[in-house]
Amino acid sequence: MNYYIITGASRGLGKAIAEALLKDNQNKVIGVSRNCSITNKNYRHQPLDFSDMAGVEHNLHKIFEPLPDAQKIVLVNNAGVVGDIGYVGQSQNEHFEFVFDVNVVVPAMLMNMFLQSYQHRQDCEKMIVNISSGAGQRPIDGWAAYCASKAALDMLSQTAQVEQDLMQTGVKVFSLSPGVIDTDMQEQIRSSDETQFSSLQNFKDMHQNNGLASPEEAAKKVIQLMKKPDLAKNVVCSVRDF
Repeated sequence: MNYYIITGASRGLGKAIAEALLKDNQNKVIGVSRNCSITNKNYRHQPLDFSDMAGVEHNLHKIFEPLPDAQKIVLVNNAGVVGDIGYVGQSQNEHFEFVFDVNVVVPAMLMNMFLQSYQHRQDCEKMIVNISSGAGQRPIDGWAAYCASKAALDMLSQTAQVEQDLMQTGVKVFSLSPGVIDTDMQEQIRSSDETQFSSLQNFKDMHQNNGLASPEEAAKKVIQLMKKPDLAKNVVCSVRDF
């Protein structure tokens, strides 16, 4: 069996990835999210609220079972938030803590537990796919916490890959930018204040001109990478690369 642990699996890209994988009876999905929106015999839901750090710490171990029949085990750190859009100096301090907890700290903890559980398994393929963003590689006004958190996720992924290579575990780590997807996050972005986000009109135009990829289209690209990791030339990569 192939096992896929997917965070944020109840909607958007995470749900699209899970549903596409579940079309194959050889795949089992462990969905990690607050709510369950998938019904399938090969799907297990693990409730977890990433903004509740105490709850995450106490329940993280429930995600990573022994999986003795696994031929492939993949962690997809998909869950993420843009947070409140606004300039540094005009934001609440709690906003930064929330965005970094969800986008960096919890994914790092999940990676840590995944590697502790499976990195020394020599009988199966092991992979981590962190869903990043092009925003981690360029500054976007109003998105300071989001940009910085995705940059941190990119570097976390690169460092983890260096370590796995040195230990010769065979684990593959990627930080993948999936493109601009038509999700709830995009709705939040389009409803922001232009005085706090100068690119607002660009995002409205993309939506109006059908410039957003559907979650299903983006999911195909993510799954393509999971099937053929050699498509990515670097740890930090984009769906535009393949």
